[in-house]
Amino acid sequence: MSSRTLYQKLVDSHTVTSVDEQNVLLYVDLHLMNEYTSPQAFAGLEAKHRAVRRPRQQLAVVSHIIPTHAETPRVIRDAASFLQAENLARNCRREGIRLLAANDPLQGIEHIVAPELGLIRPGMVVLCGDSHTTTYGALGALGFGIGTSEVEHVLATQTLVYRLADTMRIVIDGVLPYGTSSKDLILWIISRIGAQGARGYAVEFAGSAIGALSAEARMTICNMTVEAGARAALIAPDATTLAYVRKHAVSLDAAAWHAAETAWRELRSDEGAAFDAEFRFDAREVVPFVTWGTSPDQAMAVDAQIPAAAAQPSPEAAAALRRALAYMDLTESQAIAGTPVDRVFIGSCTNGRIEDLRIVADLVRGRHVAPKVRAMVVPGSGSVRRQAQAEGLDAILTEAGFEWREPGCSMCLAMNDDVLTDGERCASTTNRNFEGRQGRGGRTHLMSPAMAAAAALTGCITDVRTLEPRHD
Repeated sequence: MSSRTLYQKLVDSHTVTSVDEQNVLLYVDLHLMNEYTSPQAFAGLEAKHRAVRRPRQQLAVVSHIIPTHAETPRVIRDAASFLQAENLARNCRREGIRLLAANDPLQGIEHIVAPELGLIRPGMVVLCGDSHTTTYGALGALGFGIGTSEVEHVLATQTLVYRLADTMRIVIDGVLPYGTSSKDLILWIISRIGAQGARGYAVEFAGSAIGALSAEARMTICNMTVEAGARAALIAPDATTLAYVRKHAVSLDAAAWHAAETAWRELRSDEGAAFDAEFRFDAREVVPFVTWGTSPDQAMAVDAQIPAAAAQPSPEAAAALRRALAYMDLTESQAIAGTPVDRVFIGSCTNGRIEDLRIVADLVRGRHVAPKVRAMVVPGSGSVRRQAQAEGLDAILTEAGFEWREPGCSMCLAMNDDVLTDGERCASTTNRNFEGRQGRGGRTHLMSPAMAAAAALTGCITDVRTLEPRHD
């Protein structure tokens, strides 16, 4: 047999049958649902008098529409959002599907909840009606987002007609410099290859810089790879992966774990496996990054100047730059550092994990949010929130002037009551900075948790490396 990539091995192991040269019928190990991409799928099943084929291989979570301000019990007051949540609950009851509803202690963002519940394991195929399902590649699982009609197909058959992707490898060697993180790394990569640079590809990350990252940091990388157009993101399982899964997959007894571990260690691209495209980068070149425009690839080093239209490679690129700057109320060739912010949001499926909150708490301990800045921290799940409280992180954050919220998607997208108003500028740890993403007329600057914390403390976009060391 010829050498195969990790992606090809995962697809081959889940192929029920070949449809044609470009498409296969793919078996699905786990299907995740949320409140806004599943209603039509359930309605389609009901209209056809079909049942969910394998209810135990589904998990539903309410997270996008849910309010995150402190309230017990949590109540969804928006009528349309309440109806979405009620419909999901009704459908799950009817079909026997596990639901993490608004007041479930395990409720949270699907892409944070599933790994921490031990549901994501190497070698799996995991689907969800959400593009950031690529997150699970950090644990050696093939995850990708699907559309509503595909959700219905998975519910009915536990399979999906799947078009094969091309393969890409991105190798990053070297050590990330002081003040940088996996968020800076992925923003830097996207800015280098472009928002369409990985379009149509399943991307495998490799290299010593990736190997040095924690499992949670790898999730940030894989989560945002879709912002370069990728159809999937993968990192081969290693000791870090196995330690994370062992900690969370508590249902595996010793014998099951031994068998699984042996198989998982084989999940890697073969020596000599051919990729359709390949990039190599040096992590030592990475600096703290921040977006200046309205696409994740419109990003720059925090100590650099915003690009000029005259320097763009084409008239179309120059026009896109001018439009983005007009929306963001910025000027070409100006420094990005020092740009005032009104809001700071730390959370989302990109950076709402316990590791992210520890970084922020360590940075803001003994300091305070700048006047006129409203800053909030939204844990990615109930488990993350409880862990943070057990470690005293919530007290550090609230003493520093941050709002400590309940778990949910919150200000990542304008589907709940955490939204920017027209013209408000936000330093955000989320994954998208599109026009109106956080609220109509809102201006979003993507950055790492450390950079967002620095912005909260100073009231403007700030190079975290310039903050004076604390003298505790």
